[in-house]
Amino acid sequence: MESYAPYLRTHLHQLAASVSAASCEGEAGAGDDECRDEAAALRLKMVAVAAILVSGAVGVAIPLVGRRLRGGGGAGGGGSSSSSSSSGGGTFVLAKAFAAGVILATGFVHMMHDAEEKFADPCLPPTPWRRFPFPGFVAMLAALGTLVMEFVGTRFYESKHGQEAATTVSARDETAALLEDGALSGITGGTAPMSGDDGKQDAMHIVGMRAHAAAHRHSHAQGHDACDGGAVYDAHGHGHDHGHGSEERPSQSRHVVVSQILELGIVSHSVIIGLSLGVSQSPCTIKPLVAALSFHQFFEGFALGGCISEAQFKNFSALLMAFFFAITTPAGITVGAGIASFYNPNSPRALIIEGILDSMSAGILIYMALVDLIAADFLSRRMSCNPRLQVCSYVALFLGALAMSSLAIWA
Repeated sequence: MESYAPYLRTHLHQLAASVSAASCEGEAGAGDDECRDEAAALRLKMVAVAAILVSGAVGVAIPLVGRRLRGGGGAGGGGSSSSSSSSGGGTFVLAKAFAAGVILATGFVHMMHDAEEKFADPCLPPTPWRRFPFPGFVAMLAALGTLVMEFVGTRFYESKHGQEAATTVSARDETAALLEDGALSGITGGTAPMSGDDGKQDAMHIVGMRAHAAAHRHSHAQGHDACDGGAVYDAHGHGHDHGHGSEERPSQSRHVVVSQILELGIVSHSVIIGLSLGVSQSPCTIKPLVAALSFHQFFEGFALGGCISEAQFKNFSALLMAFFFAITTPAGITVGAGIASFYNPNSPRALIIEGILDSMSAGILIYMALVDLIAADFLSRRMSCNPRLQVCSYVALFLGALAMSSLAIWA
């Protein structure tokens, strides 16, 4: 054990020495100096703040407004609007698939690449930053951490709200049973006398209701796996979704946790993007970023808004999450512009911090895109039972991923 102590001490000293705030002048700053214009850069930053704010707000608002127009209401958990996004039209499903492709490409092509560039910068010593694949390792830990957070968060939400929901269902069942028993007692032994024909008709009506319920339960059990969109319709045209109660509550809980974790992943890299743009004094660097980030922010907002809509938050909570998403990147740009005079993005400390945060964002976004956006929708009964929608969704998914990947040429 003592033989490893000098080796470990040496590496710890190298690690501490590499995390320095000192300036590192190299090829990274040469390109910015050739196109340096602080006044023009400041004007472009103001344009970027406005454009990114509007695009992000519009993107996250579309699913939320669509939910209200479809009758989702303001309170969360309404029984009549089981999942507003999933009950929307095919256009919403295709747009959500496109947005999932955008988020997937953001994690793989943009965030992971940026993290690798940070850790491979010549300002950092080869040991340990280039001898170990830190970007992939940190991204893996972030993805596994997201899995654990989803599990723990879903369990916590279910334990918090499950008892209340169970109490409500039990009370409703008891009320229905009392009403039915009261009707039967009124026929058989009630105080009000009834004619023979009326009593027989009422008794037959209640027996028919019970037979209808039993037949419905049987047909629902037989046709549970059918491509019926998750609902069973009887001969009278009434839709029923009995038997799904145990599935809807965990699904609702998962939507809540997914929307919150997705916002965490988006916000974490939005701060880095905003700071990077804000501290730049090169119009040549900022110009392509304005259009690229506006496009990026719009479709990330759309995906996040869809998750918030499916979670069925109350109006204030949904508005707060949307507002926080919309202002994160503009706020990062503003802070970056304010500290541009003394902040050095090429210092070893800044490179390491940004590399770690970019890697974490990549892991979170890749996990969320693959597991919670793509797999959740593409493996659903609605998608598998509609080949046309399935093909169109795959096309939209690939188009979103390719479109966001192509922006890596400029940003």
